[in-house]
Parts: sequence; C-alpha cells; structure tokens
Amino acid sequence: MPLLFLMGPTASGKTGLAVDLVERGIGEIVSVDSAMVYRGMDIGTAKPDAATLARAPHALIDLRDPADAYSAADFVADADREVARIRSAGRLPILTGGTSLYFRAFEQGLSELPGRDPAIRQRLTAEAERVGWGVLHERLAAADATTAARIHRNDAQRIQRMLEIIELTGETPSTLHAREAGRRINTSIIKVVVCPATRQRLHARIEQRFHAMMQAGFLAEVEKLHDRPDLDLAQPSMRSVGYRQLWQVLDGDLDLASGVAQGVIASRQLAKRQLTWLRSLDGACWLDTDATDNRSRVEALIDRYTTRAGGQHA
Repeated sequence: MPLLFLMGPTASGKTGLAVDLVERGIGEIVSVDSAMVYRGMDIGTAKPDAATLARAPHALIDLRDPADAYSAADFVADADREVARIRSAGRLPILTGGTSLYFRAFEQGLSELPGRDPAIRQRLTAEAERVGWGVLHERLAAADATTAARIHRNDAQRIQRMLEIIELTGETPSTLHAREAGRRINTSIIKVVVCPATRQRLHARIEQRFHAMMQAGFLAEVEKLHDRPDLDLAQPSMRSVGYRQLWQVLDGDLDLASGVAQGVIASRQLAKRQLTWLRSLDGACWLDTDATDNRSRVEALIDRYTTRAGGQHA
C-alpha cells in the first residue's frame, strides 16, 4: 500500500480533490497544514466545514490552541501514528496540504540542528529593530542563497533561526539539510500536484478566496483571537498568512482595505514559494485544477501502484 501526497499551492483545489477521493472510498485524509492544527482558526485557513468533515474526516486538524507551539517534529510523530492507523485498516493514507516543510520532514526526516541560543537571538532581534529584517535576509542570502530563496524577507522567525544556525555551526543550513537528506520511510509515495495552468488563474483564485473568507467572517474570527491577552504576533499561529495582516488592521497599523490587499499579496507570495518547492520534486504528476478528469487520473495512478505491489486499494 503506497502513500499519496496530494500537494499544491494555496487555493489550488487540492482539498476538494482529496474529499472526492474519500467519497469514492479511496483512503483517508491526513492534513499537512501548519495552520489548520490550531483550534479557532477556521475561516482564514480554509479549514473544511463540519459537513465536509462528516463526509471526509481530516486527521491532524484542531490539535492545538493558537497559543501553543507545534513543530515539524510534532507533525512527523502525529502523522506517523495516523498513517499507521489508516494502513492497518488496509486503506490508503492521503496526505494533503500546502506545508512543504512537513512533507519534507515526513519523507526525509529532520536534520540534527543546534538548539537555540538566547544571546544570539537577542542580538539579531536588536539589530533587526535598527536596520530591518530585510537587511538580515540579504546577509543570509550572501551566506546561503538556497535557504534564503525559500524564506520571505520579512519572515523574522526563520531568518533569525537560519542566521543563528550559521553562527553556532559555522555551516549553512542548506549544507546541513543536504547531509541529512534521504528517505525516512520505505513505502512508495505517489506524488500529485494540483495547480491552475497559469499564474494569472492561480492569482485570481487566491484573490477570490480571500474575499470569500472576508465575507464569511474572517475579520470577526481574528477579532476573537486579538481579544485574547495570551496571543500576539510573536506566536507562529498569528503570523499565518491573512491572520497577520488582519491583526495589523485591528492594531490600527493598517486600514481594512490595505489589510485585505496585503493579505492577498502575502497569499500570492506564499503560493510562489510553494511552487518553487513543488517544481523541484522528481516524479510528481501535475494536474490542472480546472481539468474535469483529475479524480480518475489519480485513481489510475493509485491502481497502477497497488497493482505493481500486488495489492489493491480499499
């Protein structure tokens, strides 16, 4: 029994395809999304609604309070458990979502990286307050262009961590990751990428979905989180795309129109980073979001893999 990685940039329609497969009796879904793990973050993460979850349950959503941490290592441990459960029932695990780090960690494992150094972090934060995280991103790019290309110039947490690793080890994060790269699991993986055929179509879908989220009450959802004294923009959950921009609206740093516009831009930037990683994958089957035969094409792939292995899917 293989595993199915059903991937794609944000707003590409991968969740809908995964639900279609489940409704056809093919497998069970394991969410690969670093924001859907948080309770109370439903609209802005495009979390499936109750009716959809009743038809096609998703493992690994609503695991944590937004004030709590959730790491790639946590995901690997949780996903291992869910995949084992699904396979023990003779069914196909369908891992679907847009968090590339989680897919990589599940397949290849996590590099042995040094622990955090408070003194280095404090110094980098103080420097960023003077010159901006963009300048520190340029420093990272000069030392490790591969790693910097995957990180947005305003992603303070990841820029800080990458520079910290360089100082502590004297080596670049990309070198350390390459040294550890390999297969953590031995099962065959069917890799499918769902994406609109053109960038313009993807951008239009992203903008349409963001405005639909706003109409569905996204701002009110963020207001509830903003009212909590234990949450602020230091938490990874609140730095999720869309939540950060609307938080800044509620802080008075942006007006609503600007917050929405920046949320759309941030979503498009996220999609660009996701696509950069997806295009680096070998052997992935790419499907056009708007094609009408995507489900049958994925079913054919599954049948081909399971027949080759001498089994059949549930």
